[in-house]
Amino acid sequence: MEIYFIRHTSVAVPKGICYGDTDVPLNPIFESEALVVKQKLDGIMFDKVYTSPLTRAKRLASYCGYSEAHPDARLREFNFGEWEMQEYNTLYAEDVRFKQWCEDYVNLHAPGGECLLDLLARVNSFIDDMLLSGNDRIAAFCHGGIIAAAMLRKGQTTYQNAFSDVPPYGSVVSFEF
Repeated sequence: MEIYFIRHTSVAVPKGICYGDTDVPLNPIFESEALVVKQKLDGIMFDKVYTSPLTRAKRLASYCGYSEAHPDARLREFNFGEWEMQEYNTLYAEDVRFKQWCEDYVNLHAPGGECLLDLLARVNSFIDDMLLSGNDRIAAFCHGGIIAAAMLRKGQTTYQNAFSDVPPYGSVVSFEF
């Protein structure tokens, strides 16, 4: 079985802001970026199409011709909890918990949010269900953290590099499972 993980296009959020699971707007250049993604998917037939319930993924799925994509909460981006929409630099300078989390985001939860193992469990649950679905090719419109977790499962990144190895906006990454 093959799953195509499709990362949303760029967002209208200033650099350095921790936005994770927040439903943020897309950049005004959405259509030009989305067209590139649509062209990458041209000619690929999917048995089933899923999307994160966040607007940035749903909008790209719809633009690419999949307005009926099935929302799946397991495809939401990493939840930073209390740190959502805060500046990384301010958090690092003023919140000792953030410094501790940066040293062990694999096991430590963001306050009111997740740790990397939580994200990986969600993505593994999604992949395991897809393996049981009987489908051969699936599309999942999602986020960088979701793709990083799939890369972890496939052994294409490490826990320490999971957040630095995230593919860029508009990436289409396929894996055989």
